[in-house]
Amino acid sequence: MDQRIKINSGYEDFKSIVEEVKGKHSEVEVMNCKGIRGIKARKLETMTASQSQPPAIKFWAAAALVLLTLLWVCVLQLATVLNEEDTVSSSFYNPLSSSERIYKNNGYLVVIANGGLNQRRLAIADMVVIARYINITLIVPLFDNGTYWNDKSTFADIYDLNHFITSLRDEVRIVEELPPELKRREESESIYSMVPISFASLTYYYQKVIPRIQKRGVLHFSLTDARLANNGLPDEVQKLRCRVNYEALKFTQPIEETGRKIVSLLRQRGPFLVLHLRYEKDMVAFTGCVQGLTKEEIKEVTEMRYFYEGWKHKPIDAKRRREHGSCPLTPEETALILQALGIDRNTTIYIAAGKIYNEEKRMANLAMAFPNLVRKELVLEPSDLRPFLNHADQMAALDYIVAIESDTFIPTFGGNMAKAVEGHRRYMGFKRTVILNRAFLVRLIDDYKKGRLSWDEFALLVKRSHEHRTGKPARRREIPDHPRLEDFFYSNPQECLSSIS
Repeated sequence: MDQRIKINSGYEDFKSIVEEVKGKHSEVEVMNCKGIRGIKARKLETMTASQSQPPAIKFWAAAALVLLTLLWVCVLQLATVLNEEDTVSSSFYNPLSSSERIYKNNGYLVVIANGGLNQRRLAIADMVVIARYINITLIVPLFDNGTYWNDKSTFADIYDLNHFITSLRDEVRIVEELPPELKRREESESIYSMVPISFASLTYYYQKVIPRIQKRGVLHFSLTDARLANNGLPDEVQKLRCRVNYEALKFTQPIEETGRKIVSLLRQRGPFLVLHLRYEKDMVAFTGCVQGLTKEEIKEVTEMRYFYEGWKHKPIDAKRRREHGSCPLTPEETALILQALGIDRNTTIYIAAGKIYNEEKRMANLAMAFPNLVRKELVLEPSDLRPFLNHADQMAALDYIVAIESDTFIPTFGGNMAKAVEGHRRYMGFKRTVILNRAFLVRLIDDYKKGRLSWDEFALLVKRSHEHRTGKPARRREIPDHPRLEDFFYSNPQECLSSIS
């Protein structure tokens, strides 16, 4: 019996449990060996009786050889079980994933996932992992709906709630609400709330969170994004992050079916490219990137940035940000880059984005260079999209489905969707994803526009600089003292990818 037993817990006695299980397995193996021996012996007797006067010596010699062989196999099996390593593994490849994990509950965790669709998605995956490894019960995440998009969608409006709970029951207990006594306490008095530090190790949660949640019974996280380290975590932890993100967080059936319909309709046109063009008004305002804007437009987006709480309420050096690659490419810059990369002008390009800022003016060059630009609004009938209107997160979920299924994915900014889709496409088999080197590209664009580079020189440099930036197997860049500068786990979950050793 070649079977690994998964019993992981920060507060369980691993060795005693494993030894107990080994003992049970040993009994089973011995019984199996006895059963096999009995069956084989009876079969041998039957075969012998049917033979016409076999030589007695040959018979007993053959019988002894068969029995000795079977006994030796049983001994080997028993030794394998008894010598099975004490280190046990938690992996989403475990075939026993349907059974519920039983553990002593340290308390309940209430989280409010902040940000847009993809920031929330990745945060939820981390919250599940944290809950699992500190042995607590996770309440189905709530969403911070006080964002710019003002989308009132709940978890169950976007994700298959039942699938989420049941598919993870072998790892962590997830429930829809607090028990009655804790719920009454939550309603009558404020529960203890904290903001975990960013990019924390599991040790932080063992030391800082468990004592607080054990004392109060319930704990609230008011911020959830990037609360778990990119690196330095056991592989089993990283694999659980992948399992949650790529397997457990499944969109609702209406979203899935509509997203697949868009993909099917696009496939009828041939191969297609998804361009994640981050040039909506809120993105321009939030980043403070004003390349190509008029004075009136600069004033408009600056006022918008100062209006929203939590956005950057200080002057931004737009020129410096652009030179450092911290600005999204403009639609005009994007047109040049796609042409330089050799994208066929007749390629169907699906725009995965919200409403582009001053769209008619800013999209003119891109539309002229690539006439087959489409959006979900152009691909689907109005009736298909009606259920999702006024729900920005659900509309973004449709774009997400199309993005991971496309032949090529190109984001113009390294935001949460770009990172999430890049990692998902790696997980799906390293599908072609062009990761633009914006800092290098804006210098090339400026040199080309100033006449320092010919078109052929410009195009050659663009192609050469992106030959190895297509989402192929690679190791994450680690910068231990500066986690914000290193590669994000979810953009390259190498621990979950078989092609990366």
